[in-house]
Amino acid sequence: MYVKTYKTEKHFMVAACDKELIGQTLKNEKCEIKVNASFYQGEETTEDVLEDLLMRATTANLIGQKAVACAVRCGIVDPNTAIYFDEIPHALYFTL
Repeated sequence: MYVKTYKTEKHFMVAACDKELIGQTLKNEKCEIKVNASFYQGEETTEDVLEDLLMRATTANLIGQKAVACAVRCGIVDPNTAIYFDEIPHALYFTL
């Protein structure tokens, strides 16, 4: 998986995706999503590191079986709320 973090004064965002999805355009019946390297491809990481980052995140943008499953295990994403593009899950997480 790849993970890239973004920090502002008030927020810590984690963008993560399964490695093989970089550069792909995925579609569903309503729209499409481009898995841009400029947004998602930071450092290659392990599930343990991603879990730690997700537990500190105020926002997360996740795409791929591994990335979304990691967020589900952390308890920050309900698997029933994922949106699917070409059978690949995409999930967003926000704290208010």
